[in-house]
Amino acid sequence: MRLWSVHPSLLDRRALVACWREGLLAQKVLRGETKGYTRHPQLQRFRATSDPVLFVATYLHGVADEADRRGYSFDRTRLVREASSEPLSITVSTGQLRYEFEFLLQKVLSRDPEWARTALDGTNPERVPTHPLFAPVPGPVADWEKVQG
Repeated sequence: MRLWSVHPSLLDRRALVACWREGLLAQKVLRGETKGYTRHPQLQRFRATSDPVLFVATYLHGVADEADRRGYSFDRTRLVREASSEPLSITVSTGQLRYEFEFLLQKVLSRDPEWARTALDGTNPERVPTHPLFAPVPGPVADWEKVQG
């Protein structure tokens, strides 16, 4: 499960679709509708909020907004809550953002070099745009991250 902190506009088609599917799974987990993935580290930051289901639904609306922008059709009826009308945010460290961007870049370079060149080239790893739900703060890679490599 990968719930990206980087802005969905940076995700290539495969990553955006996977993020949507995995976000829907996260929604089920947080609602207690599945026995699997209940201890997945990516869910820690949602569980630490006042309303994990609202936060994950708001996250998914942000992903769907990017899908809409690209002309894709993600089924928002699968979301159990509307996006919050009040501003919500979860902090994410700059180290986590940098790690996710570099991880994404490596994946995309091998599967869609054109996307890497057009969408990711020129993005400063020290100033990675975030998903609208996240607010960057200085710090290292998150403790819950399973660092690859």
